[in-house]
Amino acid sequence: MILVLALTIGALFSLGTYLVLQRNLTRVIIGLALLTHGANLLLLGVGGKAGEPPVSGIDPSTMSDPLPQAMVLTAIVISFSVTMFLLALAYRSWTLNRSDEVEDDVEDRRIAREPVRDAEDRL
Repeated sequence: MILVLALTIGALFSLGTYLVLQRNLTRVIIGLALLTHGANLLLLGVGGKAGEPPVSGIDPSTMSDPLPQAMVLTAIVISFSVTMFLLALAYRSWTLNRSDEVEDDVEDRRIAREPVRDAEDRL
């Protein structure tokens, strides 16, 4: 079971990284969601095997660690809010340009073509 979990986490991270590097905003958002799902699975996998609920009156050696579960719940809330923010940005881009592709900035291209100057030349 641990091998299946590791392969799933690796697949989520690799596919998420591939999608984040694309130029379409919808693919970037889906890639970010896959990365967060991979991170959540990683946190739960690192938490160890399931045990008894961490309440008082139970032997501490049989308890499960509640910290990874709390971290995953926090990560879910944060990733949900970031996803909603990115969806709002993608919708705004769609309403303005009728396209979800990220274009290069003209000013960035101009700066990239300039020769590199030393720090002494800038002063």
